[in-house]
Amino acid sequence: MDSGIIVVLIILSVTATMLVLDFVRIDIVAIGCMLALGWTGILDPQEMFSGFSSNAVIAMLSVMILGRGIARTGIMDEFSNFIISKAGTRKRNLVGLLSLSTGFLSGLIQNIGSAALFLPGIMQVSRRTKIPASSLIMPIGFAAILGGTLTMVGSGPLIMVNDLLRNEGHEAYNLLSVTPIGIVLLLSGIGYFLLFGSKVLPKNKVGETGKTEQEKLVEKLNLPHNIKLLTVTSESPLAGKTTEEAGLWKTYHVNLLGIGKGDDVVYAPWRETKFEEGQNLAVLGSAESIEQFSMDFQLEDVSKSRYFSDDFNPNVSGFAEVIIPPGSELDGKCIREYSLRKRYAVEPVILFNKGERVDGDFSDVEIRPGDTLIVYGRWINIKDLKDSADFVVLTAFDVDKKDRSKSWPAIGCFVFAITLAMVGFPISMAFLTGALCMVLTRVLTIGEAYEAIEWKVVFLLAGLIPLGLAMQKTGAAMFLAESIMSVVVDLHPVFIVLMVAVLSTVFSLFMSNVGAIVVLAPLVMGMAGIAGIDPRPLVLMAAVCAANSFILPTHQVNAFLMSSGGYRNADYIKAGSGMTILFLIITVSLFYFFMF
Repeated sequence: MDSGIIVVLIILSVTATMLVLDFVRIDIVAIGCMLALGWTGILDPQEMFSGFSSNAVIAMLSVMILGRGIARTGIMDEFSNFIISKAGTRKRNLVGLLSLSTGFLSGLIQNIGSAALFLPGIMQVSRRTKIPASSLIMPIGFAAILGGTLTMVGSGPLIMVNDLLRNEGHEAYNLLSVTPIGIVLLLSGIGYFLLFGSKVLPKNKVGETGKTEQEKLVEKLNLPHNIKLLTVTSESPLAGKTTEEAGLWKTYHVNLLGIGKGDDVVYAPWRETKFEEGQNLAVLGSAESIEQFSMDFQLEDVSKSRYFSDDFNPNVSGFAEVIIPPGSELDGKCIREYSLRKRYAVEPVILFNKGERVDGDFSDVEIRPGDTLIVYGRWINIKDLKDSADFVVLTAFDVDKKDRSKSWPAIGCFVFAITLAMVGFPISMAFLTGALCMVLTRVLTIGEAYEAIEWKVVFLLAGLIPLGLAMQKTGAAMFLAESIMSVVVDLHPVFIVLMVAVLSTVFSLFMSNVGAIVVLAPLVMGMAGIAGIDPRPLVLMAAVCAANSFILPTHQVNAFLMSSGGYRNADYIKAGSGMTILFLIITVSLFYFFMF
């Protein structure tokens, strides 16, 4: 055996062991693998760093930028609303509907593009339904990979198959030749998670096991957190009254968070604002207080409307703890004099004045340095409070920057990138063009584009791609394939079919799936000739099984979704093992009984 093959097999074994044991971060393992190939002389420096310029890595970071641009516009808020309206908040329904949507889209565009398009919406659904993202992201990622087997343009290996067959004088497959197999695989994968998801998926995403900052604040201060959306009906005596005249604070101990009509919302409206018929009122208080207020003024509860979920969900607004510092303009004044609502559009809910808690209407209480206010408002308005010298905001929060005016440019850039890929341009070039268009159309700044890139994923792929190159360069890939095939060549044809499927699966874990089919196709055709079976379906099966990459997060889709789901290698081994076995059983059975 050539010394180069021995060295590559040792590096492959060590890398695989490190990835499985998960002792160190996967990107560090990948970098170590890449450097080992260089220091041992297997690859020259240009080959060693070739992963950073590979199509897979450029496509990956481009997709991350496109996904950030789509999320930035709030388009996926509409998607999450639609999904929740159809599937409700049951995890099984959500997994089924999201997986079907992602999978079928992957049959038309590259699966990494499908995953990127759906990820922002999945995160929104997770936040709104309180279902851990880790319970949704992996099933959707697996569905995206499986969906790539629906058509002959759904994945790189299937696109390559026809060229490889034509080069050897064989007839090519048509667009939908693989569709029946792809449908069975996709539905089986969805069924796998519907039946066994609770057992194989991690219970929580990393960082989700504890309470959120909002939950801690509500619990610590015993804050009212029951928000209802009420509509002023034609019979309501509230029409024409102001908040003080209606006794919201004094009589009912209810805070008015916002008033809206149609799509226009006024947060923390001025106390002299008069109510009108048809207005939507977002109110905060105890369930009993709100119910009494609603009954007395004949208001209709419309809290389940889309309007409510869009404008008063935790991603948009919440509570903040604010201290009045020395030198504040509010020192010695009351909230009424300072016009807190008019200036910052936040609703003061509780005041801690001289150590005493004051609820209800404290608009005329004199404020002193050291007093603490609990306010409710949009995070973007609370950020204005934080930037002011008059307040010290103690609550940590993120401003959800949504710019709906950029929705159409963002959609246009994404569709343009997908169209370029579908008409035949390389996916890396197509998606990087789309990412650049996102910047040129001002959907994202160039700084935001760089921030969107998950560098851990980039180094993972860039570090492992040279391993596939080394396996091809030294002949290690061919050595492994021939050694294994020599064992089964004289056995029943079903064992040849099974071994081709296993080889393609193993190769795709440690080298690009396109590289796997390029290496395997000539060997598979030769073995088919020796065994006296048709080589076309055997090569097609090898291309399909190149998608059977679930045990490790080395597939582009799994690598892309790993950080968002908070997954570890062990999570993929646990869930991916069953999926891999199911994939092999279905694929080998269908090809053996129906394709040969």
